[in-house]
Amino acid sequence: MNKLIIDAATNKIFLSLIINKNIYTCSHENSKSNFEKLIILINDFLNKNKTSIKKIDKIYVNRGPGSFAGIRNSISIVKGLFLTQKIDYYCFSFLDFNKSANVKYEDVPVLCDKYKIKKNLIKPLYLS
Repeated sequence: MNKLIIDAATNKIFLSLIINKNIYTCSHENSKSNFEKLIILINDFLNKNKTSIKKIDKIYVNRGPGSFAGIRNSISIVKGLFLTQKIDYYCFSFLDFNKSANVKYEDVPVLCDKYKIKKNLIKPLYLS
C-alpha cells in the first residue's frame, strides 16, 4: 500500500512517501510561491521516487494548527485528488497523537489507525 503524507502547516512544506517498507521524504521552503505550485512539488516528488498519483492508495494531510495558507492549499489539493482519483485521505493533527512521544511522519498512518482518525473528515486548526 502506497501512502503520501503532506504537511504544509509548519515552517516547511514536508512530503513523505511510504511504499511498502521504503520511506522517501523531502521538504521545501514554506512560501507563497511554493503554496501556489504545491501540486507540482508533489508530482515532482512522486516522479523522483518512480511513482505517480495514480499509485497512491491513501493520503494523510496535516490539518494544523499552523499556517492558514498552507493548510488551506494542502487540504484543497487533497480534496481535489479525492474527487478526481478517488484516493481516501485522513486529516490529522499532531495534537491527535498527544499520548505518543516523538512522532515521526512515517508513524502517522499507524497512529491514525490507532487513534481512529476518520477518513475524509476535515476540521482545520488555524493559528490566529
